[in-house]
Amino acid sequence: MSAPPHRSGPAIHDLASRIRRLPASCGPVRLIGVDGHAGSGKSTFAGRLARALGGAPVLHLDDIASHDELFDWTGRLLDQVIAPLTRGEAARYAPYDWRARRFGPPRVLPPAPVVLVEGVGAGRRALRPHLALLLWMDLPSEEAWALGRARDGEEQREFWDGWTRAERRHFAEDPSRPFADLLVRRDQEGYEALRGPAGTAGPDQNFTHGDGPSAGR
Repeated sequence: MSAPPHRSGPAIHDLASRIRRLPASCGPVRLIGVDGHAGSGKSTFAGRLARALGGAPVLHLDDIASHDELFDWTGRLLDQVIAPLTRGEAARYAPYDWRARRFGPPRVLPPAPVVLVEGVGAGRRALRPHLALLLWMDLPSEEAWALGRARDGEEQREFWDGWTRAERRHFAEDPSRPFADLLVRRDQEGYEALRGPAGTAGPDQNFTHGDGPSAGR
């Protein structure tokens, strides 16, 4: 049973420091997964963690997915990103334009010491063997989806109706939370991180950041 989180524990920079000490997991890269329900704040948290890591690259799975393949993008991710990083080479992937409904020009992802991959499905079984650490944004699905719907507005209502059905189906078939090393929760001071079900990340900590958290997909 994990201890209660420290209310005045180390800052998010200490999490970054611990990440830097992890062994490489994907060639020379420490690949860190940030998963959770849509609307749970993954993008915001990953951005802040990336800054604490000195500008670590962030791969957004929204760039890998598409309208036709909300979750059936494993092969593209493995071929375009994981395989080259494993070889110590820069990855090149074509980010999807959700408005134009097509893939854009290639984008380069360097084999940096730490690379964050954030998005729904970042902890899927095909990706977990390549992760040095899996973080789960621990916000219930209905609460996260409500935040996401409010953020995106009425014009995205139909998309969200289809998305929530697809997300439920994905996590029923390929859950991520049971394999998370840390459960990340937002509070008024920043973020608290509790030992996750995988139980490999050490003691619970409270990570604070200057401004309050906001929602992100």
